[in-house]
Amino acid sequence: MGRSFDDLVAEAEAVPVDGWDFSWLDGRASEERPSWGYSRLLAERMARATAALDIQTGGGEILAGLPVLPPVTVATESWPPNLRLAAARLRERGAAVVADDEEPRLPFRTGVFDLVTSRHPVRTWWAEIARVLRPGGAYFSQQVGPRTVFELAEFFLGPLDGSGRDPERARAEAEAAGLTVVDLRAERLRMEFRDVGAVVYFLRKVIWIVPGFTVARHRSRLRDLHERIEAEGPFVAHSSRFLIEARRAVAPG
Repeated sequence: MGRSFDDLVAEAEAVPVDGWDFSWLDGRASEERPSWGYSRLLAERMARATAALDIQTGGGEILAGLPVLPPVTVATESWPPNLRLAAARLRERGAAVVADDEEPRLPFRTGVFDLVTSRHPVRTWWAEIARVLRPGGAYFSQQVGPRTVFELAEFFLGPLDGSGRDPERARAEAEAAGLTVVDLRAERLRMEFRDVGAVVYFLRKVIWIVPGFTVARHRSRLRDLHERIEAEGPFVAHSSRFLIEARRAVAPG
């Protein structure tokens, strides 16, 4: 017999959810990773850059894990708990962390970065990215694609419109901002949640899957989910990811 519903939920409701470290879910949930290896590709580009900007850096986990950072490295973040984590992690790597609401205008001069990056941005402001890139500079990003974790979202919310976050729409918006898309790849990846506590933790941390999620508000459906997992095994969902790289043209002459 597994742990009780109340025990699993209480534990997951109490654990901190700051930053983008998901190690608390080890053994309780899993997600396939995209085949392209974002961190490896990012490391290659960071090693060649001289001035880089990472937008919506979270707790700075991705940047802090890279072997080499450019001489000028700046990260932005809007959520205060993540700001504190990012500042603590990145200060010793010589990177600056700037508080920003993640909407235009970015608090930087035009044409100052040769690399702009972002992992899973809430929204991509293409015109601003194009503005802060130097001629020949590139934007490199792994993004959440369409219908991500919809199986879980629809379990709580009912049928949803899954037409957003289309990779081809991202291509069109990048090109409309004057950038040339040089790489675009997409994959759909299996996820498993092995207990209801993993679901509670995930929904508390990834707040856009079930907007306004709280244990109190959704307790009845959480109990239904617990009983389903106990009877049938892990709850299976799918994440969607796409990789996009877009470059600003070199000025003629």
